[in-house]
Formats: sequence, structure tokens, C-alpha cells
Amino acid sequence: MIFEFSVNSKKKTQLIDITPDVGRAVSESGLSDGLVTVYTPHTTAGVTINENADPSVQVDLAYAMDKLVPWNDKSYSHLEGNSAAHIKSSLVGCSESLIVKNGILLLGTWQGIFFCEFDGPRARLFYVKAI
Repeated sequence: MIFEFSVNSKKKTQLIDITPDVGRAVSESGLSDGLVTVYTPHTTAGVTINENADPSVQVDLAYAMDKLVPWNDKSYSHLEGNSAAHIKSSLVGCSESLIVKNGILLLGTWQGIFFCEFDGPRARLFYVKAI
């Protein structure tokens, strides 16, 4: 079963907690034990797992990504001007796989699933596949 979700980013670089959406997909799928894959089909976005208890972690991750891969590097050659977003997407990756046990995502106490926007603001999609 595949679930489609939309997300709207408000900033150029932003991490958006999608854990509740993924949890809802698991619940609606009826999956008791198995795997879910969370995937985004965008070349300037990603999916990651990290702390969701303190929102400053998401701010710090976005800041560090912007510092690691700056927007205004004159050496970039991509004509659209969003090379940094493509690089960040490749570094983070476009999917995550998670274990489901007894109908619940096996995330750590502080972990959440994040849609990573690197070229916003935009309307985006992500998919959840329950296996």
C-alpha cells in the first residue's frame, strides 16, 4: 500500500516533522510487523531521521547544511542557480526505511522523521510504502 502526502515549506532550507503522517500511514495500512519506506521524488529535497524533541536541532541542522554547502558559490555551473539544493539532497538522501513492530514505528525516544526542504518555499510530495 502506498500513501501520498503533500507538504508546504516556508523557507529555502527547512526541516519539517512528518512523523505523524508516517505514523498515520502505518496505522491505516494495518501493518503489524514489517517495514515502511518514506521517499520524496524531488531532486532538491530529502528525508532524514533525527531528534524531534527540541526544535532548535532542526534549526541547527538547516544552518549547518547551509554553511557546509553555501548558496553563493561562484564555482557552481548549474544554470538554474540551485546547485546547493541538489548537493544537499544527495548528501541527505531521498528516503528512509523504518521498522514497524506491533503496528508502531520503531523510532528512538527522541527521534522523528523529517522532510528536508533545500530549495523552498515550495509545495512538495512524499510517499510512504508499507511492506
